[in-house]
Amino acid sequence: MAIRAPIIPTEITVHLGPPDEAAPNITVPFTEYIKNVATGEIYPTWPLDAIKANVLAIVSFTLNRVYNEWYPSKGYDFDITSDPAYDQSFVENRQFFETIAQVVDDIFNNYIIKNDQVQPLFARYCDGKQTTCEGLSQWGSVALAQQGKSPLEILQTYYGDDISLVFNAPVAENILSYPGFPVELGTSGDFVRTIKIQLNRIGQNYPALPVITDDSIFFTVETERVVRKFQEIFDLDVTGVVDKATWYKIKYLYNAVKQISDLYSEGISMDEAQLLFQQNLQEGDRGQYIIPLNYMLRAIAYFDSNIPFLEVDREVFGENTKQMLIAFQNQYNLPATGIVDANTWKALKEVYQQTMEKVPRECLMGLNEFYPGRYLSRGMTGDDITELQQFLYLICENTHSIPGVVINGIFDNLTEQSVKTLQKRFGFEQNGVVGPGVWYEIVQLAKQGM
Repeated sequence: MAIRAPIIPTEITVHLGPPDEAAPNITVPFTEYIKNVATGEIYPTWPLDAIKANVLAIVSFTLNRVYNEWYPSKGYDFDITSDPAYDQSFVENRQFFETIAQVVDDIFNNYIIKNDQVQPLFARYCDGKQTTCEGLSQWGSVALAQQGKSPLEILQTYYGDDISLVFNAPVAENILSYPGFPVELGTSGDFVRTIKIQLNRIGQNYPALPVITDDSIFFTVETERVVRKFQEIFDLDVTGVVDKATWYKIKYLYNAVKQISDLYSEGISMDEAQLLFQQNLQEGDRGQYIIPLNYMLRAIAYFDSNIPFLEVDREVFGENTKQMLIAFQNQYNLPATGIVDANTWKALKEVYQQTMEKVPRECLMGLNEFYPGRYLSRGMTGDDITELQQFLYLICENTHSIPGVVINGIFDNLTEQSVKTLQKRFGFEQNGVVGPGVWYEIVQLAKQGM
């Protein structure tokens, strides 16, 4: 699935007071928030380059809070506060200076980064007269602008030569990193790899937390074991399931150990950033994420006459995929965009599971045994593992082309080796994990000898 770097949110939710104060939240357009703060911090009579430098600092500070989900990771339902003791001064219904508003409209989607990092710089600033800080001096920026320095040169004076500007960042609705459903044994996606990366980084500061050695996109038994240990250490319900509370506890501690909201942050590298936020799937996309999409759509369509049952290319989001998807979205009161966003993906998973639960087992036997709905990997147990082993046993008995298996309901070494052998035969990545595409091919091959 494609990923993205920081975006400029269309709106931002501001808490009108300190974080723990019982104050209202207000949601305003991002540009209005920046204009509000800038009007309270700087003067419209300052040199234009000084105004620009200060606006860039305000934008970057704000985006650092939003991108790193600083407050959601602490359990709050807002992006930033109005209290300058914690964030920046925002006053509801403040009138804007026209000169400052024009600058904001021009550069609101530009921000500061460290050259080897992705997250917007936590650009601290102060007035430089009554207060000083590790960051930009507002009155000092005026003097530098009067000397002819550009906005970037002014910012480099305070934040270091290793900063640069990102220009014309995309503007979109802010999407929280939590995928919208519990992440557990058998799930798959870049959000799983994100969990692994963040847990391993937290473990450098908390040695009691084991290292996850598998860096795949699959939530394995090993991952579940480390999640359980994390929950035990940090006084969460020990379930092994990453629900919203566990997700944001991981996020909070990851932010803390990397000092994300600090001028001297360890920072988020490009490799890490590629996993933090997921974009949508749409026509023309290819790859591993399309396989379960096509599989689940066709399975649902088989039992629902309102959704056309069409042929698809296994790893391609083609026209037929789009037609089925639009029909699915219409059927389940989702925006009929033909694009898979987080809400559509969540609905697909839920409807698929509900569909399979309602189908009598005797019917499934005649429909090539539908995929059980979770990725199967070494160490897992359950009826679906037993069913997999039964198919593998039939293949071994009829073709002798794979290692033998013991039907014990445990995804053991023999099962993994058999799966890898078949993955090679089918042209899949030989990772020993059974997803919908591999499941389908195994069932088809097993039934040839039935």
